[in-house]
Amino acid sequence: MSDKTILIVGTYDTKNDELEYMASRIRAQGGGVLSMDISVLGDPATPTDISKHQVAEAAGNTIAYAIEQGEESVAMQIMAEGASLLARQMQAQGKFDGVVILGGTMGTDAALDICQALPLGVPKYVVSTVSFSPLIPPERLSADIQMILWAGGLYGLNSVCKASLSQAAGAVLGAARAVEPPARDRPMVGMTSLGLSCLKYMKLLKPALEERGFDVAVFHATGMGGMAYESIAREGGFACVMDFALCELGNLLAGSVVNGGADRMLNAGAAGIPQIVAPGCLDLIDFAGWQDIPDRYQDRPFHPHNRLIVSSGLNGQERRETAQEIARRLKQSDTPAHVILTNQGIEEWDKPGGPAHDPEAFDAFCDEMRRVMTDPIVFTELDCHINDQAFADAALAIFDAWVADGTIKAP
Repeated sequence: MSDKTILIVGTYDTKNDELEYMASRIRAQGGGVLSMDISVLGDPATPTDISKHQVAEAAGNTIAYAIEQGEESVAMQIMAEGASLLARQMQAQGKFDGVVILGGTMGTDAALDICQALPLGVPKYVVSTVSFSPLIPPERLSADIQMILWAGGLYGLNSVCKASLSQAAGAVLGAARAVEPPARDRPMVGMTSLGLSCLKYMKLLKPALEERGFDVAVFHATGMGGMAYESIAREGGFACVMDFALCELGNLLAGSVVNGGADRMLNAGAAGIPQIVAPGCLDLIDFAGWQDIPDRYQDRPFHPHNRLIVSSGLNGQERRETAQEIARRLKQSDTPAHVILTNQGIEEWDKPGGPAHDPEAFDAFCDEMRRVMTDPIVFTELDCHINDQAFADAALAIFDAWVADGTIKAP
């Protein structure tokens, strides 16, 4: 009897040997295998557990229809849709414990959809000829995806590609055995922040919320963290959110790749999750260290935070635009949204004497926030800094009031 079962997905008509090699490595370690074929034209050497016909039917189509489209990309998108639906359904039924998917660019395109269909905590491994490539945009990556480069594996088995395939087989089985999926035995608060040198409220809020019986997950608002936060919000995974680091939204508007996706600040409201919001670090703009700075930002100094992130500040007009965008997004919410503005500063470096101190631009931002934060948004202005105890106290007061009136479900 195998202790964990791994779903193996790939185009068995062209990658049969490689997929079967991974299956053999998983079985050799005591794992079970469930195979899914997402081929279109050909057939596997031996039947798979889930055939390509079942995959196409799950997407409401047939293999014949996929072939008739005359475009490999269109056909593979049909298979990706069906495979994603089947994988999500089978995982919910407990039929497998982790997934490993093999592919070139076509197979990787499908793999990213399949991984996004599965919940956080299900081990997801992609063996790809384009792993870690700039061809893969960040928004296509699921929160806990793992990738390994399929080195030397474009055609046929060899000693080089076996090293990648065997690592992936061992990694996904080991992860399935070791993982502790989110328990969900306590309601969770989702919080966004940056490092303690910049934003400090999480040190005050996390223990206070835990004392109230809530689990607290703090997401690093540097792009991928925001995407993970949004993916859980999209599934209704939070009892409440404290979205206090909005730099990813400013970065999105500035054209930086360090953003949380186009749907940043939209999913909690759409999922019926109450939101307490503060514009922490929304004065900063971050670009990837390798990214060319757009011409419109070349007139201001940039500070290399490290070799990965280069930072600067938004000017007054740009800050007004971010305030307008916050209001636009929150006004789409189906549940309460309460915005807190701390008029003495929104991150540690904007204090007098700090490198981000720009009182004129900050005054423009505060003025715009006061103007646009109107019904149905509830707006509170505090005469303090976001890193002061007074901010944490105000956030907890709103939270407690929502628990008392049933807006937030109590533990």
